[in-house]
Amino acid sequence: MPLDLEIRDANRAATERIRAFERLTDRELRRPVGQHWTVAILLAHLAFWDRRALDTLDRTEQAGAVTSPDVDVVANDLSLPLWAAIPPRDAVRLAIEAAEALDRRLEVYPAELVAAVLVARPRWIRRHLHRNEHLDEADAALPA
Repeated sequence: MPLDLEIRDANRAATERIRAFERLTDRELRRPVGQHWTVAILLAHLAFWDRRALDTLDRTEQAGAVTSPDVDVVANDLSLPLWAAIPPRDAVRLAIEAAEALDRRLEVYPAELVAAVLVARPRWIRRHLHRNEHLDEADAALPA
């Protein structure tokens, strides 16, 4: 298996954390996280960026070298109204589907490209870093 087992397991664990949000009510999924986000928006954000990482892996494999088109940092701000329009349950589903698709892709990704992407853009491989950062924020916003 080309992907380091520590990375694979950390990504899978973060995906399972996302899956745990399926048990929340719509009201809990609408709970604010920070000034403009909700738990559901946070999950839609994770789905977007996991899909972005998946696209980068596809482009990199096709090119045979790390290829990552620029996505301006304002993508989050521009996407916010779209993410807010997604029903909470759909946001959970989208986040799980994106995380699972990316995890599966990484587990069979060519070893030399895993190494190259880890050097150039490590968070496209170590997705657990981004996922857990936001899932910690969501957990902190929810009642114990």
